[in-house]
Amino acid sequence: MQNGTQQGAVYLQTNDAGKNEIVAYDRAPDGSLKYVGAYETGGRGTGKPHLPSQGSVVLSAEGRWLLAANAGSGEVSLFVVEDSGPRLAHTISSGGSTPTSVAVRGNLVYVLNNGSASINGFAIADEKLEPLADSKRRLSADEADGAQIAFSPDGRTLVVTERGTNSISAYAVDERGYADGPTTIPSAGQTPYGFDFTEGAALVVTEAFGGDIGKAAASSYAVGAPGELKPVSGSVADTRSEVCWAAVTKDGRFLYVTNFGDGTISSYAIADDGGIELAEPVAASTRLGEAGIRDEALSSNGRFLYALDADAQKVYGWGVGRDGGLEEIGAFEGVPATVAGLAAT
Repeated sequence: MQNGTQQGAVYLQTNDAGKNEIVAYDRAPDGSLKYVGAYETGGRGTGKPHLPSQGSVVLSAEGRWLLAANAGSGEVSLFVVEDSGPRLAHTISSGGSTPTSVAVRGNLVYVLNNGSASINGFAIADEKLEPLADSKRRLSADEADGAQIAFSPDGRTLVVTERGTNSISAYAVDERGYADGPTTIPSAGQTPYGFDFTEGAALVVTEAFGGDIGKAAASSYAVGAPGELKPVSGSVADTRSEVCWAAVTKDGRFLYVTNFGDGTISSYAIADDGGIELAEPVAASTRLGEAGIRDEALSSNGRFLYALDADAQKVYGWGVGRDGGLEEIGAFEGVPATVAGLAAT
């Protein structure tokens, strides 16, 4: 099993209702993938295709920790990434119901519990997840329907997108790792879903518009003081359908969004101030015109983009050009129809 200091790897979860597993692939120098194996999380998934979230599988920045949300059993799993593959270290209650997204920064972890409309904090210590006492925080409303949770680049802000309220909630994180908030602002467009950050602290968010055909869009925001978001670009359409997942290139110049409704990837150019404009409505596709493309992630070296097509039961890869263009590498088998989440080193 390659690790982040060698060639790299890609990780997904099966989301199986009886025995959730992490599926691992090695990445070759040309970006192609080789199936390595499946590793039990100790929890259970929902057993349903199309888990509605971004970030159900995440890696820590240095690539040591791999975390997975077990939405069916209400647990979160911690793996240690080793040369031989991911090693399950600990599985623990998420502190709520239906965990669907995880955020990690250093040894601090927060889990989005979608079923209980809340977030809960943990600390990684001695290869275990230790709950942060009294760290549970509510989302803005019981009907929030959270899609993703993630830390800002400096770790001082936690962001959660809320599809049910068409809002974005932000929490200020103190030096002890405790979140204060939320401060909630309206999303520029309807059904805010997945998001990513530039290193300059611009937040870019996809907008699914309830799945309306041709209405997919994205918007951007500046992260000011901890827990404070300010709009930059309003809703910018990509002309496609059911956009949900987002990935920003390592240099912060481009955003890739996956459009579930028609199997396409759209690209946006990102300005220095965080403003966005559509670059290519169809920068790439898995099965053009067919639904199924979902979670995506860039390799840690920024050279490759990977996305899963749940309905095709494959992982697709592309090389990333300096101009933001995508060149297809191939499609790789080994995942079930219930597959969810994607993280890459």
